[in-house]
Amino acid sequence: MHELEVKIKYEFQNPRLLKEALTHRSFGSLNNERLEFLGDAVLNLVIGRFLFDRYLGLPEGELTRVRSVLVNQEGLTHVSKDLDLGKYLKLGAGELKTGGSERPSILSDAVEALFGAVYLDSGFEAVERVITELYSAYLDNTDPSLLSKDPKTKLQEYLQARHVPLPEYKVFDILGEAHDQEFIVECQIPSMGLTAQGGGRNRRSAEQEAARLAYDLIKQEPIGDSR
Repeated sequence: MHELEVKIKYEFQNPRLLKEALTHRSFGSLNNERLEFLGDAVLNLVIGRFLFDRYLGLPEGELTRVRSVLVNQEGLTHVSKDLDLGKYLKLGAGELKTGGSERPSILSDAVEALFGAVYLDSGFEAVERVITELYSAYLDNTDPSLLSKDPKTKLQEYLQARHVPLPEYKVFDILGEAHDQEFIVECQIPSMGLTAQGGGRNRRSAEQEAARLAYDLIKQEPIGDSR
């Protein structure tokens, strides 16, 4: 727990809040669902204020779209990966067997619960510092106009500009219990021999995650403009 506190640069006065934030409902009745609810509300307010102050020239519509990207499952999963949050989670035996510690829906919920726990522990100013620190690193070298486009749109525009056929999306698997399912979707670009898998709470979010991963793979070896 102390290792995670060092990463987020915050020490809990009440360690039980941190333990609760990292406990998935599959582990027991005392879990992070309520903290997740609170953290979601706090996160939206903090990120809204952060973007309002940082990007003075962005109109309301663009601010809303950028915020939605930062606070959705994809944005939260980025934060969870930076913290290596999966290794701190308390999961039930079933979730452990099915790779719950790497599942985007579980990781993103835990990040929100963590923010909710900080808020309850020390109030708004403390959680604002934690969230701003985590997200400012993510935004430092990012163009907000690109963030306002979802991954499927970015991938499609990139491929169209280079005359490459559009990707195909197929459901590869559905994991978890009926009340807490994880969709696994493949993004396939046959002409490039490229396949990427993404997960999400529903098919749409899984497609977005798969598109993001495919886009990242392509950017590592960019397609020539002449193609």
